[in-house]
Amino acid sequence: MLNHYETVFIMTPVLSDEQMKETVKKFENYLLDKGAEIVHQENWGLRKLEYPIAKKTSGFYHLFEFKADSSIIKDFELQYRRDEKVMRYLTVLMDKHAIAYSEKRRNLKKEKEAAKAEEPAEAPAAEVNETQNNE
Repeated sequence: MLNHYETVFIMTPVLSDEQMKETVKKFENYLLDKGAEIVHQENWGLRKLEYPIAKKTSGFYHLFEFKADSSIIKDFELQYRRDEKVMRYLTVLMDKHAIAYSEKRRNLKKEKEAAKAEEPAEAPAAEVNETQNNE
């Protein structure tokens, strides 16, 4: 039986955008190679840390939500420890309430994005100025 996990990791802020994406892809591929099913992932971007880690005050955050056998978690976290680009990580086993909350949060985010896409775009500034000049 596959358990439902969520992992968040923080990468060092000195990485380029390309290096950050490569690191995320490396961990994504590791999970897929071990037979895990990635349910959802989010890139939270560069965020300020609550306290400095290795004299760094910010980091790139990334979240994976996945289903996997419990036997791969130990090796997965070993991959985090071996990677010098990862400053911190946390993997948790999700219970039914956490899974329901996560699904609700994802659906709410999708609804917000859909509503934002449906809003009519504002008229460009050049057109607004022309209509004011004609009056």
